[in-house]
Amino acid sequence: MKQKLIILKVTAVLLISFFCTSAEAQGKRGINWTKDGNGYYQNSNGEITIVTLPKNEVKTLISRSLLTPAGRSYPLDIKSFVLSADGTRALIYTNSKKVWRYETRGDYWLADLTANKLVQIGKDKPASSLMFAKFSPDASKVAYVSGHNLYVEDLTSGISKALTTDGTDRIINGTFDWVYEEEFDCRDGFKWSPDGTSIAYWQIDARKIKNFLMINNTDSIYPHTVPVEYPVVGENPSACKVGVVNISTAQTSWLNIPGDNIQNYIPRMDWVPKTSDIILQQINREQNTTNLFVANTQTGAVKSILTETDKAWVDAAPEWEWINNGKEFLWISEKDGWRHLYRVSKDGKKQTLITKGNYDVIESSLIDEKSGTFYFIASPDNATQKYLYKTKLDGKGSLELVTPSIFPGTHSYDISPNGIFAKHVYQSANIFPITEWMRLDTGNPFTMEGSLTNQLAKVQVPKNKVEFFKVKAEDGTELDGWMKKPDNFDQTKKYPVVFYVYGEPASQTVTDTYGVGRNFLYTGDMAKDGYVYISIENRGAPAPKGREFRKSIFKNIGLLNINDQASAAKKILEWPFIDKDRVAVWGWSGGGSSTLNLMFQHPEIYKTGIAIAAVGNQLTYDNVYQERYMGSPLVSKETYIKGSPITYAKNLQGNLLYIHGTGDDNVHYQNAEMLINELIKYGKVFQMMSYPNRTHAISEGAGTREHLAKTYTKFLQQNCPPGGK
Repeated sequence: MKQKLIILKVTAVLLISFFCTSAEAQGKRGINWTKDGNGYYQNSNGEITIVTLPKNEVKTLISRSLLTPAGRSYPLDIKSFVLSADGTRALIYTNSKKVWRYETRGDYWLADLTANKLVQIGKDKPASSLMFAKFSPDASKVAYVSGHNLYVEDLTSGISKALTTDGTDRIINGTFDWVYEEEFDCRDGFKWSPDGTSIAYWQIDARKIKNFLMINNTDSIYPHTVPVEYPVVGENPSACKVGVVNISTAQTSWLNIPGDNIQNYIPRMDWVPKTSDIILQQINREQNTTNLFVANTQTGAVKSILTETDKAWVDAAPEWEWINNGKEFLWISEKDGWRHLYRVSKDGKKQTLITKGNYDVIESSLIDEKSGTFYFIASPDNATQKYLYKTKLDGKGSLELVTPSIFPGTHSYDISPNGIFAKHVYQSANIFPITEWMRLDTGNPFTMEGSLTNQLAKVQVPKNKVEFFKVKAEDGTELDGWMKKPDNFDQTKKYPVVFYVYGEPASQTVTDTYGVGRNFLYTGDMAKDGYVYISIENRGAPAPKGREFRKSIFKNIGLLNINDQASAAKKILEWPFIDKDRVAVWGWSGGGSSTLNLMFQHPEIYKTGIAIAAVGNQLTYDNVYQERYMGSPLVSKETYIKGSPITYAKNLQGNLLYIHGTGDDNVHYQNAEMLINELIKYGKVFQMMSYPNRTHAISEGAGTREHLAKTYTKFLQQNCPPGGK
């Protein structure tokens, strides 16, 4: 139901990027900074170079010749790389392949800069089968996952050995099953101990998870099924536990964590710095209580150090940032109604609020202990925008804006570890992203030619700008929206309106970022053709507007968000230039579900709808996502029914185009067939387009995206004709 991959690249998702999540463990996103923060590494023309700041001096660190395997005439095609702590070895990731959403399996090579030698890691394993390879703390070994088992390879002898041997398609060591990856962003599933003598890892037991069988009708004359272990709403999750395997003996000791290992999730785990202790987050099946446990791997003692509850749901934590020489860690919480950062003592007994005020911390940018400063992204006054702020790590500072206020819009910063340099990107709905390299300590760019001010002077802002506005829901709640009017807009005419909607807790649509106002599925130019294009941010979206705004959708998906959208649309239809007879709505995934609900629950408003890859019946979706936001169906099944589009399919009056890929492992094609049955049952005529074996992205295969866009555009133009009247 989520559109994390494909739908709007301009969409901002709150909460995803705070600190570094498991999704990023394959290789940190953004700049690959040097350890001292005075430069960065980059992959350039087949070699790895180091760029020294602020003069941008470039020096080759690993040459093309070293990166060229014996017997080849060309270097490795580098996906990512990481250097050992002493900088003498590099681990090169290449030949990557997808596991569900991301390219997390591939080949790894070791480049030894001292010996000037390149060797493949795990060369006895199948091609592109290694996952999450990483150096031991002293860089004498590399551990990795292959075939759901953990291995370690000694870099001196080249000898590898299995640390686990029970891995199968359903016993998963060191990585995760479908739902953990999809809903908790869990991929890299093992951690080296600080002393390098052992590895802590997750084991997922998915043997009792039922297969969802998709059918492949096109790749052979006889169809075959494609099984996916997929726990639907109400079904038990996979069992999950954490073990510690000794590198020398390959023996695993399992942590004795309180609570049933099926009815509790463990989305986060790591070592406590400089100790043999492990800290982990446990979330109960209902996902309304989180516990932090610390386990002593020597004694086996396990202690709960922090517990938080929420009437709606709790989130999986970012991975821990440790400060004060490992005596404290940073923790994000919404317990006062806003998403704030706390520093917590290792035993959990002392908690100090660092960020104070009625605003949300959107993401962390830098923990600078040397200066005692916390840099972070927030937007206290405008939930569609992002700015860099700072405050004191001791909790005694005030909120300070770092971003120059003369640049309204969305700002992102990649800051060097020493807090001196930063790559600053600025964009808005009407300004293409502009990058400047700057000194964060002075606020000045490296060169005036590259400053935002000088670059902006050369930018041609479009005459027909995306406009932002506010509209109130029926109960008076203020909602944000954006609008792109037709070119050569004539206020005396009436124009068709197309609403873009998502509507669920996984994504925002109303952000002041470049690309909003442009419909990527429309072949042509909507503004030129004469459409008003609008998106509204309903309650429940992950906007930085406080806990109440976000979590009011609990047990209300398909109801609250739909009412917010519809009541806002009613206000918009009162505008004199909107044609009430030409009103369309569209969305993908959760937005497809919202589109169906809007068409069915409010046929008096929406005359045309295009729903793509929608959840038609909430009881078919995965347990982690749906139970988090809707509660357990065992006690609240009625809320699932009330929020599901198939419940209201009998009310269809307008023109509906439904689109789905038959190979969708996220929102299964089953949803399309359930919906079709309901529409047939009530004699509702509609149009349908299925894409054989395409996934949730509907992007695979020659010509797919072009065909999808043409289908979308033709239906919209025929049923909601463009142009002013």
